[in-house]
Amino acid sequence: MRRRAFCRSLASAAAIGGSSASRAQPAALPTIGYINGASAADSDDLADAFRDGLRDGGYVEGRNVAIEYRWADGHYGRLRALVDDVVHREVSVIAATSTPVALAAQAATTTVPVAFTVGADPVRIGLVATLSRPGANLTGVTRVNVELGPKRLEVLHECVPAAPKVAMLLNPDNPNNPILKQSLQAAASTLGVLLQVFEASTETELAGVFETLGSWPQPAMVIGNDPLFNSISRQLAELTVRHAVPTIYQYRKFVASGGLISYGASNTDSHRRLGVYVARILAGASPATTPVEQSTKIDLMINLRTARMLRLALPQRLLARADEVIDEAP
Repeated sequence: MRRRAFCRSLASAAAIGGSSASRAQPAALPTIGYINGASAADSDDLADAFRDGLRDGGYVEGRNVAIEYRWADGHYGRLRALVDDVVHREVSVIAATSTPVALAAQAATTTVPVAFTVGADPVRIGLVATLSRPGANLTGVTRVNVELGPKRLEVLHECVPAAPKVAMLLNPDNPNNPILKQSLQAAASTLGVLLQVFEASTETELAGVFETLGSWPQPAMVIGNDPLFNSISRQLAELTVRHAVPTIYQYRKFVASGGLISYGASNTDSHRRLGVYVARILAGASPATTPVEQSTKIDLMINLRTARMLRLALPQRLLARADEVIDEAP
């Protein structure tokens, strides 16, 4: 009897110990599926800004949240597979860093929450029902950069008023193209200039575009909104200066890399806000009832050194309106 009692005591102790060990196991961290249409090497500033936003919302990578990073390297055909992959891994929320990514996520899942940052009107492109009440599993931040396309053309025309026609460079895979083309065609007509659309998504195609522009007596160009172009900002800036093509972009990073002028919302700030939205969803907020935030800060940046290299005399009224003028020594 004593032996049986002793065995029962051992079994009971083992059960108690096992229960304690089970309770001591760390719970799995919630996981974010972060998907970017560009490359990791060219978007580290945006990923940093995203993590800053997460931290503002109380989440730190490796401490109380995990992040699965996926990069399309400019190949939009990969986006659906990348989204399917993180959905299969049962992530808690998807962070969609551009319009193409958000549309791919919308097509892939109606159950996994999606927070986005996009450069277009999310109602117009069908991501949400309304800005105040998105209505499904998507919400986030809009930078309204597509809607600023006509204003960019107007600013470029101030810089190069003698240019009879302006090139518009687009990535053929970007779903925002129809809206951007329509709005810029109307703006070009108002300004009395001809708008010629070029499409490129490879180095060879880009070289062909600039070879064509080299034959224009007074070239000028608007760079379309696109993650691929954002990821090669330095290369594009160098090409525009080398081929003497005054160009306007949407983000400051182009001007910091040597481009002439930029006009648009802050991509870095929108990625920080994306991190804040993801944190809200992780904390229990529903995308269906979390309003979309509209970016309101628009910046005009000018590189005077590049203007001199292009032999442009920029209007003083334009320089006076600039939020930042870069004038590095040659």
